[in-house]
Formats: sequence, structure tokens, C-alpha cells
Amino acid sequence: MPRHPDTRQRIERAAVALFAAKGVDATTTKDIAADVGISEGAIYRHFKSKDELVWHLFSANYFDLARRIDAMLAETPSFVERIDRAVDLFCTLFDDDADLFAFILISQHGQLRRVEDGMPSPVASLRGMFQAAIDAGECRGTDADLATAMALGLVTQPATFLIYGRLQPPMTRLAPLLAEAVKRVVLP
Repeated sequence: MPRHPDTRQRIERAAVALFAAKGVDATTTKDIAADVGISEGAIYRHFKSKDELVWHLFSANYFDLARRIDAMLAETPSFVERIDRAVDLFCTLFDDDADLFAFILISQHGQLRRVEDGMPSPVASLRGMFQAAIDAGECRGTDADLATAMALGLVTQPATFLIYGRLQPPMTRLAPLLAEAVKRVVLP
């Protein structure tokens, strides 16, 4: 087989799509190799194991999402606008790459144990947003973890319904409604 300079990226894209469709456990390196059109051994020239591939895909994208949230928070002073922009960010990311969104969503339970203190985390970024709003009296309640969980649930559950075909895309059409729901839950 001829070598392609973008083999690593092709492996990553195929893995994300297969992990999103079949789940991490049900997807084999043989499945990924067949999808890319390479030998199974070629995957191991780029990743030591399937576990390393999964962690690479999860951590790179999970940490990137945290950085995107942090950048949005830094440029958006109003708590209400932050809610709108955070929801819009999640919805846009879903529409831009539903497979990647699904992969992060369904694989997080197996991968979050590897996220250590000090590593970028979208949950920690959002928690910080809610804690600052609580401290400023702009957010109902006193528990930033609960506010974060409720807000994430209001966004990720519709995303799950989109993944399984119970709601129709695009997710961005739902962003205003979802942001309004978050505001109803957290604003005093």
C-alpha cells in the first residue's frame, strides 16, 4: 500500500466515527484499519495501543473545549451573555462534528478518571463561571457544582437525543431555547 502523509489524521477521523457509531469497546483496531484502508499494524506505528488512541482523541478534544470555553469567558463579561455563548458553543461544536461530540460524550465515563487536577477541563471552566456568578449574586443557589450539572444536562441530553435520532439537527436551532432553559434554572 502507498504511504499517505495524512495517515495519522485519517486514523483519528475513522476512529472517532467508529467510536461514535459502535462505541469504544465494540470498535477494534482492525475495524479502524479497514475503514482507513491500511494494515492493522500501520495503526501501531502512530499509536501504541487502542487505549492510547482513545486517550489521545479524548484528551486533545476535551482540553481544546476547555480552552475554547476559557477564551469565551475571558471576552464575555456578562453572566447572561456567557450562558448564551456557552450554549451556542456546544451546539455549534455538535453541528460542526456530531461524531466527535458523540465520541466525547459517550467515552467520557471511561476517560475522565485520567484527567488530573490542573489539566484543562470544560466542566471546571463552566464551574468557575457559575461560582463567579454565585459570588456576584447573579446566580441562584450556592452550589456551583449543581448549577454546572444542571446546565450541562440541559444541553447534553438534547445532544444525546440528536445522536440517537429522537431530535432532528441542527442543534444550533435549539441553542436559544436551551440557553433560555439554563437561565430559568440559574438566574435569581
